[in-house]
Amino acid sequence: MRLTEFHELVEAQFGRVRGASLLVDHVLTGLGGRTAAQAIEDGVDPRDVWRALCADFDVPRDQW
Repeated sequence: MRLTEFHELVEAQFGRVRGASLLVDHVLTGLGGRTAAQAIEDGVDPRDVWRALCADFDVPRDQW
């Protein structure tokens, strides 16, 4: 997954403002206690970050 697609999915699922906030404020325990922004900066595949966000916020599996 490209970073552009990741950001589009986040915005579509969570909205522009909330999505932007989640990327820098929400700690993903499944990714070592990093935020989504930190995980991506550390080289984690955006698809894995997307899946971690979906799991934490109970997004239906068919949208992962």
